[in-house]
Amino acid sequence: MAAHFDRRLRKAAVTTTVAAVAVAALSASQAPDVTADGNGRQTTADNVPTSDAPAEESATGNSPYYTDLPPLNSPNPSPTTGTPSSRGTSEAGIPATVLDAYKKAESELRRAKPGCNLPWQLLAAIGKVESGQARGGRVDASGTTIGRIIGPQLDGNGFALIKDTDNGVYDGNSSYDNAVGPMQFIPSTWSWAGRDGNGDGKEDPNNVYDAALAAGHYLCRFDWDLSDQADLNRAILSYNNSQDYLNTVLSWLEHYRKGSHEIPDGTGSLPVGRSDDTSAGASPSPGRTGASTPPRAPGTTPGPGQSPSKPPSSGKPTDPGSPGTGPSTPPKDPTPPTETPTPPPTPTDTVHHLENAGSTGLTAIAGDTFAKKISARAETKAGEAVGKVRIRFTVLGDTDAAFTGGDKVAAVTTNASGVAVAPALVAGEQTGAFTVRATVIGRTVPGLDYKATVTERVADVLTSTGETELTCTPGGEFADPVAVKATLKGAVADKVAVTATLIKSEDDPTENDKGPYFKDADGKAVRTLTGRQTDAEGLLELPKLYADDAEGTYVLRLTTPGGGRLDITLKVAKPAEPADPSTEPSTAPEA
Repeated sequence: MAAHFDRRLRKAAVTTTVAAVAVAALSASQAPDVTADGNGRQTTADNVPTSDAPAEESATGNSPYYTDLPPLNSPNPSPTTGTPSSRGTSEAGIPATVLDAYKKAESELRRAKPGCNLPWQLLAAIGKVESGQARGGRVDASGTTIGRIIGPQLDGNGFALIKDTDNGVYDGNSSYDNAVGPMQFIPSTWSWAGRDGNGDGKEDPNNVYDAALAAGHYLCRFDWDLSDQADLNRAILSYNNSQDYLNTVLSWLEHYRKGSHEIPDGTGSLPVGRSDDTSAGASPSPGRTGASTPPRAPGTTPGPGQSPSKPPSSGKPTDPGSPGTGPSTPPKDPTPPTETPTPPPTPTDTVHHLENAGSTGLTAIAGDTFAKKISARAETKAGEAVGKVRIRFTVLGDTDAAFTGGDKVAAVTTNASGVAVAPALVAGEQTGAFTVRATVIGRTVPGLDYKATVTERVADVLTSTGETELTCTPGGEFADPVAVKATLKGAVADKVAVTATLIKSEDDPTENDKGPYFKDADGKAVRTLTGRQTDAEGLLELPKLYADDAEGTYVLRLTTPGGGRLDITLKVAKPAEPADPSTEPSTAPEA
């Protein structure tokens, strides 16, 4: 499938002189330390992005984006239709479903990563430059785009070189990758950043809810705080590594922060300027008039309103008498075609396999950090180390374990020894085994799996914080609850599971079938309690205890993983009867 953006874009006619001046003014006024050249293109004194992420590790693969800038709020607007002031209301409008997706993503990120401080307006700004708010809101009721939005193939011909990583599943291209969907994720990034934002059980880059939530998590990785300008810049540059891209997104972010509103789906205005347009700029360059059609990607067919590079031949001779017509055969190109040289192999191209760099025995107690970090070594077929290769580590399986910062995915570059060391792995509260998989970013080689296990929290000592011997009358209630404290090597042991069992004796841990008991939710007698945990201070108070009619002395045993154990004595006996005064020996003096 030919890689292309939907070319069916519409644009209000503009006066080119006014447009150029407006864009130049906007560039100077809305982006810090930014000026504009004669064509309205943004420039900076230092145009080198601060992010060092390679194209294949960015969200979009540094694909083309829309360069239109927000309108100016001019006090003396030109009456020409389509000037910034007349477009202001529509430019601030965001299609209803798209806007809802941005706001839901912000809400979820506020819960999952509150320290990131992600504003939905940032997602709107990126959505504007990546897809024109999903082509003006052309999405169905579930948020899926009507028709796929696919960027140019990243074949190194004017774009980054990213060979196919998804076998064409997302972009329809089994040779090279293309950016896909409302937020223009490349397949290799979507494979780990993808999220299910609308709860349908799928992670679809063509769905605006899924894409917006994925973009939010992508921007919030590395513990960035987006309320900090430096972190905000880093996050945006990691999405598309271009200073012009950063300035454009920041301009739209400021625009949406000043005000926006909901508009019906399918009625949004569509952008025009594209960063891969040879005439560049956010608006038509001087000399171009009327509706401009975005440039087409190499190898694609022209869209509506575009002329091919050579006039097509109908195969029929033209009328020699018709004015302005000539021979049907176009003139020969005097320049012989040249072959594009094959680029030299990158370090990634030379990777044959991954080896475990010494990560074994990956076990941690729930809530603790794994003592060992996972590391992988990239090697050639001959076993030589390969440096400067990006390795992706992904946590897989039914687990709440994650890398430091809460992310399930981490990308690390191999060092000169070919080794990439993943961030520290932190165990969650869910116990059991799971897998961490290492893969090479940008190359299809077998992944390397690491098995990890999370075990229960433990305590080695249980002590009573109340009475160690409790009494009750037959058929009554014990007045005092059982309360204990758990410690591990003298330190508080929090969230430790405690099992309480009424046993037959200290020598027979079998559950007793008579004597004291607890009650379940239905009021039935139970003599074993599980699922109870100590609090943050290592303390636990058990539910009320009751007694049946059987008198005697009983034992309540409490145990924890790690060897903690405590026996509490329970006595069930009738109260002592008051003494009969007539039977008491007389203490009166003899007469």
